[in-house]
Amino acid sequence: MPVAISKNEPWREQEALKRFQIISPLLQPDMDTAKQLQLRKELAEQHNLSIRTMYRYEKAYREQQFSGLKPTERKTHNSKKLPANYDNLLQEAILLKREVPERSVRQIILILELEGRVAPGILKRSTLQSHLYKAGYGRAQMQMYKDARQSSSKRFCKPHRMMLIQGDIKYGYKLPIGKNGAKVQVYLSSALDDHSRFPLASQWYDNQEENAVEDTFRKAITRYGKFDACYFDNGKQYVARQLKLSLSMLGIRIRYAPKNSGKSKGKVEKFHQVVDSFLRESKLKNIRTLEELNRYWKIYLETYYEKDPHEGIAKYYTSLGEPVPDGGITPLQEFNRDSRPLVYIDTSVVAEAFRHHETRKVDKGACISFRGKQYETKPALIGFTVEISYDPGNPEDLTVHYPGIEPFQAMPLRIGEFCDKNPTLPVSMQEEKPKTSRLLDALEKKYEEDRKMLTNAISFGSYRKEAD
Repeated sequence: MPVAISKNEPWREQEALKRFQIISPLLQPDMDTAKQLQLRKELAEQHNLSIRTMYRYEKAYREQQFSGLKPTERKTHNSKKLPANYDNLLQEAILLKREVPERSVRQIILILELEGRVAPGILKRSTLQSHLYKAGYGRAQMQMYKDARQSSSKRFCKPHRMMLIQGDIKYGYKLPIGKNGAKVQVYLSSALDDHSRFPLASQWYDNQEENAVEDTFRKAITRYGKFDACYFDNGKQYVARQLKLSLSMLGIRIRYAPKNSGKSKGKVEKFHQVVDSFLRESKLKNIRTLEELNRYWKIYLETYYEKDPHEGIAKYYTSLGEPVPDGGITPLQEFNRDSRPLVYIDTSVVAEAFRHHETRKVDKGACISFRGKQYETKPALIGFTVEISYDPGNPEDLTVHYPGIEPFQAMPLRIGEFCDKNPTLPVSMQEEKPKTSRLLDALEKKYEEDRKMLTNAISFGSYRKEAD
């Protein structure tokens, strides 16, 4: 039986290109191993692939370059004899597949046989399956189409600025900013306007904890005002209670991207490609401090990214049938020309919303413990549980709250250099050193008043006698 090899080279090249785009972020030669592991996992989830498949793609590329990513050529066996009406049968099979995409080839053949369109045993599963695949109705193709439709449905763009702000964290490289010059991983936390792709705030930090994210969004709100909602992934920094509380206090809603939904975070991913470009350039500057890295990043954003025409903005207006200037539209232009007004919030309100709140019990010495230090409160609060609030950037600025008492600043309790059998009490409970005796002063005053009244009474009595 002759063997025919299907020649579908354009499709194989397209598939290889797709695979290369998936693994390309992992092919950087100087990437840290830990970062590569995390990035591989994120890419696998984003593209709905297994970690094993990712490794297989990488190995194939390193061994055979681009050609190694092409799918294996499939071989099919042609039937010796096909019915005279095979073209009509194929069209009926396509119609049956379109009606119910989940129908198997065996079920389609059975339907055609039961309807009397073909005699039993004439159509072979492998033959019909091959022709359905060539026509674009194979199982894998139908699944790809379905996935593509689902992915495209996850793409969106808000019609105005400050309707939705996307937040995310990007790994950088290591800087010698640790103890004794140890290298520390740095991270970029950004808040990106969904409509204009304009970064409201974007800064490098020496950690990726929730405090970095809080600082990013606090700066974004302080500079540009309130926005309607924000869009995060499910990272621990973004599901933290404090961030939810702070944004809720300002009336800002939080939305989370579905798992394995890379397309829904496409704008941030595109922005991170700009970050990659900056990192390549910044390495040439031999940057040594976090402050220097942030300075160059600010220059890069304001001078290059914000003023460079953005392809995504042009595509958005093209999809609406609206004209786009020949020079394109930059993120800064799109943000500034939007008709929606900015809604600013008083800085004191923003600061209060981002203060952390905890509870502490006041001990017998009228003190509370916070981060290993003792803070003095008021004697009236001994034994009660109070609420404290503080700015995470300045944790010693501690405010104590309790119903019926005006909020006040708690002062650190000072401890002497040596052990004291009679330790110094908090200032509010220490005895004042008087300059005089207030009791004797008061008695003296009363004494003088009584003597004066007695003198006046005697004088008045003498005056009455003389008058009589």
